Amino acid sequence: MTSLRTRALRARMAERIWLTDGGLETTLIFHDGVELPHFASFPLLADAAGRSRLHAYFRRYLAQARRHGAGFVLDTVTWRSGAGWGGIIGLSPDEIDRVNRDAVVFARDLAASADAAPAGILVNGVVGPHGDAYAPDRFLTVAEAEEAHGRQVRTLAAAGVDLVTATTIASAAEVIGIARAALMADVPVVVSFTVETDGRLVTGQPLGEAIAETEAATGGWVAWYGVNCAHPDHFRPVLAGDWTERIGMVRANASRKSHAELDAATELDAGDPAELAGDYRALMALLPGLRVLGGCCGTDLSHVGAIGQRCVHAAA
Repeated sequence: MTSLRTRALRARMAERIWLTDGGLETTLIFHDGVELPHFASFPLLADAAGRSRLHAYFRRYLAQARRHGAGFVLDTVTWRSGAGWGGIIGLSPDEIDRVNRDAVVFARDLAASADAAPAGILVNGVVGPHGDAYAPDRFLTVAEAEEAHGRQVRTLAAAGVDLVTATTIASAAEVIGIARAALMADVPVVVSFTVETDGRLVTGQPLGEAIAETEAATGGWVAWYGVNCAHPDHFRPVLAGDWTERIGMVRANASRKSHAELDAATELDAGDPAELAGDYRALMALLPGLRVLGGCCGTDLSHVGAIGQRCVHAAA
C-alpha cells in the first residue's frame, strides 16, 4: 500500500547518495554558544539574527553536498515543535502550527537559493518524539501517537514538504502512529529509530523486530527506515536479515557513549570524523538500500564532509 508520491520518492532516492546536516542542536550549543530552550532550535526562526545563523549553518552543508555531487535532504527545524514539546515550551496549538509553517517556508526559500543548489534537494519535515526518547516516562499507544503527532504531520504536509521524517523514536507504536498520520495526510514518511548500545530500542525490542512490526502495521507505506542518535558500533552487530534492505538512512552520533552518558556530559564528544566516515563506508556494504547519510549528536560539517568524501564517490 504505497502512494504514487512514495514510489516516486523511493525512485529519486535510489538515483544517488544524499547527504544531510550534522547535529544542529549540539553545534549551536557547544560550538556557537547558543542557548536552546529544551534543545529546541525553532525559536531561532523568530528574529533576523536567528534566521541568519540557521541560513549560514545550512548553506555550508549545501555547499558540501554540491562539492561531492550528492543530493541534500534539507531538514526543517521542527524536531521540538510538535504538540508535546511545543506545549512544554509554552506555545499554543495555533502558535505551534505557525512555527511549523514558518520552518517549511524557511527551508523552501533556502532550497531555492540559486547559488546553494547541489544535485537535488528534498525538503524534509522533521517530527521528533512526543517525550524524552532516551528516558520516556511512558510509551504512547499507536492511537495516542497518531493523535499526538497528527496535527504537526498535517501542517508540514500542507506547507509543502517533500517528505516527513520522524527521528529519534524509541518505540514501534509511536512510529506506527506517525506513519498512519502521514498516510491520512498523503505525505511520504520516513521513520528513524534510536537504539541503545546493544542495538535494541529503549523498550528492549530488537531493531529488526521493530521494523518488521511497523511494516506489518502500515502495509509498506513507510518510504524507508533510518537509525539515528547512536554510534555505528551500537547497531552494526545486529544488521542481519532481509529487513536491513529497508534501511535507507543513517544519522549516527560521533560518540560511542550511551544516551545516559551523553545526557550527563558537560563537554561535547566529537569523536573522529575520518573514523566515523570509515564506519559509514562499512555500513554501505551491509545495507544495500542506504542512500541518506548525515550526522546526529556531536557531529558537524567536518564529519559530514568526511562521510561525503569517503562514501559518495565510492558509491559512484
